[in-house]
Formats: sequence, structure tokens, C-alpha cells
Amino acid sequence: MSQPKPNFYNLAWRWHFYAGLFVAPFMVMLALTGIVYLFKPQLDPLMYGSLLNVPAGHHPVSADELLRRVQEAYPQGQIKQYLPPVNAERSAQFVVKNAGNELNVFIDPYHADVLGEQDAKKNLQAIARAIHGELMIGTVGDRLVELAAGWGVVLVVSGVFLWWPRGKTGAGIVWPRFNSRGRVLWRDLHAVTGFWGAAFLLVMLLSGMTWTGFWGKQYAEVWNRFPAAMWNNVPKSDQEARSLNTATRQTVPWAMENTPMPMSGDHAEHMAHNGGSSAPAAPTISLQDLQDIAVQRQIEPGYSITFPSTASGVFTIAVFADDPRNDATLHVDQYSGEVLADVRWQHYGNVARATEMGVMLHEGKLFGPFNQIVVLLICLMILLSAVSGVVIWWKRRPQGKLGVPPLRHDLPTWKTGAFIILALAVVFPLVGASLIVVWLLDRVLLSRFNRQPESASSSS
Repeated sequence: MSQPKPNFYNLAWRWHFYAGLFVAPFMVMLALTGIVYLFKPQLDPLMYGSLLNVPAGHHPVSADELLRRVQEAYPQGQIKQYLPPVNAERSAQFVVKNAGNELNVFIDPYHADVLGEQDAKKNLQAIARAIHGELMIGTVGDRLVELAAGWGVVLVVSGVFLWWPRGKTGAGIVWPRFNSRGRVLWRDLHAVTGFWGAAFLLVMLLSGMTWTGFWGKQYAEVWNRFPAAMWNNVPKSDQEARSLNTATRQTVPWAMENTPMPMSGDHAEHMAHNGGSSAPAAPTISLQDLQDIAVQRQIEPGYSITFPSTASGVFTIAVFADDPRNDATLHVDQYSGEVLADVRWQHYGNVARATEMGVMLHEGKLFGPFNQIVVLLICLMILLSAVSGVVIWWKRRPQGKLGVPPLRHDLPTWKTGAFIILALAVVFPLVGASLIVVWLLDRVLLSRFNRQPESASSSS
């Protein structure tokens, strides 16, 4: 009596199949690019040691002198960002837009020698991050990754239901039957790996989705709120801080993405009259002054200083810290040097704090090397689940057919399926819309090809 009705079990199996068919390639891609980006702290010094590492000195050159040297080396370049050295044995870095390319320019902080450059969008880590976030094809890629993550939730939930022991214990449930061969062993590897990794995978999927352009933005709009009074005394632009983040570079923390960018006072009032938003920036505050502000306000090393791009823009000092409790985002007037906003962990709401913690867990940074190892294991489990799922499908499918799991189209199935679609459509609109499309295709097309095998399976 404990066995569930066949129609509901087959429904879960069918949706697990469809989810796996779509999600498996994305999961492999996300796991592989995730592993590359996960070990950025270890890989960068190995791959780019000549650019990153310098002998420790005693008297650093001022940030303004470093800026002058980079401007001399790139007279036509536009300086976008400055990253002071994270410690005494690291170089300083400038992000320079030059001849249509965005470059990371590295400079010795003690002798002001330009050490070299790197394409900011085509180095290994930037490519891995861009593929991971949006497949390097912009908004369409972002939506596809979000869709895959949402279907990944369907995959996990349906997979756990299919795995549920129903009175069985031990081999094939908690550990694989290694003495078996062929499809049974692959099935065990798939089911057991999926069971042990299910909770971790859900955390990875949901924490990753907070960064997506559609669901993530709506999530932030609903849950990420700051007291309005924080922005009352500064002129605000119609631009949000998310504009400082790109697919290849993270500047401000997630919690800051939907906050307004302030404007520098001397020009803010003229914008409506003369279109000053497009005028070039002409800062009167020095770069060293900005670095001094960061030091005085005890900003954790690893912060960046983003330059204003217009006459009304601001400098932004920001650190997206490995421990979110050290996050900081400061907007500074480019003329007066006044700090217009200074937002820290204590200003975040509870959901923003939980989200930031989730993101750092996702990136393997919150607990150092231990966190990296855990995320690596999760990525390896994802790869094993994806590969084993494809293998058991390939071994099970009838010759020349897709091998869609059988399903009886009776009333309880329709009610259950409609409820699942409705629930997912509310929580993940893109997934809900795609579920309806898949359901229609399934009813109209695939049922024709699978009708006879289904009726045979249903009677067995």
C-alpha cells in the first residue's frame, strides 16, 4: 500500500527525464566553468605571476603617480578602474579602455614600472565567468542559464522522489552496488550521487539564481531594501549600482545592485538642462585622496576604485569581500571628495545578508580552502550525475526512439501536473512558461510515438 500510484511516479519520472534532457549539458558546462573560477585565487598567481607578483618594497609610489605612468603608456586610453595592491608583494592594477579593448594593466607599486597587460574579457577566468553567467552571448545566454537552473530544481525534486527508498535500505539506495555491471551500476551511481548531492545542488542552484538578470532582479526588488533615508540627502541618478557589474567583472556586492547611483553635486543640478550626463568626467579629487579615504574607513584590501564616466558621476570604492561582513560600498563626489554613501554589512537586511552568504558559499570563498574543496566535490557529483543519467537513458531507450518514460494520461495525473506547473510558474516564471510549452509538445507530438509502448508499460 505504500507504493505510490503508478501515474504519479511515472509523471515524476517523465518530468525528471525532460529536465535532465535540457539541463544535463548546462550542468556539465556550469560545473566545469565553476571549477575553473573556483580556483582563481590559486590559478592567477601561477598563470600570471610576472604580472601579479612583485618584490616587497618599503616606499610605495603614490596612486596619482601610478595613474600618470599608465596614462603615459596609454595616451588614448580611458581609465575605468584602479585596484590597489592587496598586499606588499602584489602589483597594482588599472582597467583601461583602449582602442576598443578593455585591458587589465599591471604596475609595480614601488617603482611605477608597467609590468604588462591582459585582455580583461579574454583571459581564462573572465571567459569562465562569462560562460558560467551568460554563455558569452549576453541577455539570451543569461535567460538560458536561469532557465537551466530553474529546471535543475525540477530535476532535483523529481529525482529525490524517484530515489525515495519505499521500504528498501542499503545497497542501491545509500551506496552503489559496485558488484553489479552495466545499467544497474550506472543507475546506482546516478541515484546515490543525486541523493547525497541533492541538498548541496539546491543551495548552489538557488544561490546562483540570485545573480540572474530576470529572476534575480525580481528577487532583489522584492527582498533587498535599504532605508530610504540613506539616499535622502544626496542627488540620485536614474542609474543603479548594478551597472558597475559585468559578466566578466564583479565590482559591487549583490546587496548593492538595485541601489541608486548618487551624482556629484557640482554638476547634478545642470543635468536636466544641458544633457550633462554624457559630458566626460573631470575629477578634481586625486586618486591618492580616494585611496586614503578607503584606508581611513578601514576598507578591506582587495577593494577597487571605479572612475566616474560622466561629469555628474561619482567615484565608487567597493569591496566584494570573501566574508560578506567586510563588504563595503562608498560613493564619493568627484569634485569635493565628500562621501555621499557608505554602505556596509550592518545596513543589509536579513534576506540580503543570507543571499550574500549564499553567494560566497557558491563561489567557495566563505570558509577558505575547505569551502573550495566542498564546492569542488559538488561540481564532481554534478558531472557524475549528468554523465550517468545520459548513460542510463542511452542504455534504456528503444532503438530509434527518444525513450520518454511511460505515462497514463488520466485525471489524477492532469491534476498533479497542473499543480506542479502552477507552483513553478509562480516561483520561477521562465520555468513555468517552458513547462507549459514542453507539456503541450509532449501531449501533441510525443504521445503519438510512444502510445503503444506506454500502454504496454502501464499494464505491466
